[in-house]
Amino acid sequence: MSVAICSAAMNLPTKRMTVDLTAYPDLVVIYLGMIVRVPLPGMETLTYFGPAIYQAVGGSPDGLLLHEDITYSQDPLHVGMRQYWRDFDSLERFARSEPHREWWAKFIRDSGGTGFWHETYFMKGGMESIYTDVGDPIGMLKFAPVIPARGAMFNARRRLNLPGDETMAAPLTEAEVEALV
Repeated sequence: MSVAICSAAMNLPTKRMTVDLTAYPDLVVIYLGMIVRVPLPGMETLTYFGPAIYQAVGGSPDGLLLHEDITYSQDPLHVGMRQYWRDFDSLERFARSEPHREWWAKFIRDSGGTGFWHETYFMKGGMESIYTDVGDPIGMLKFAPVIPARGAMFNARRRLNLPGDETMAAPLTEAEVEALV
């Protein structure tokens, strides 16, 4: 019986779909991840950030179109999210506002047994990324030259070579980060 059901299901036409993104010319997709590198403090860090992120995105920040959770692996525990933003300015405003600014300062002071990363992709072209205490190389770290995230590579706006107020482009300025560590 199961073979007949399986066989009948295989004869169904596939349902191919796509999306019309013309209403989103400045769409930005960001993948984020947190890796538990040291079990006890890492799980504590993850359980702190998880609910805080849910609360922040549950408030529907301006420009956030969709937030989805992702599990990358179980060993080591590596979880994250994918977010779709209307435009980079919306994402950037969220990243430099509270509570995101507070989270980033807390993480920079002490990564709490975890590693964090993001990779951002732009509808109009361009990509940028950051990796902090991730351990083994992941994502673009596996194939592209690795350089320190300082100076011209400190924040997303600079990495993308976009015009705008660079002092407002990151949750923390480079000087603020240096003072924390």
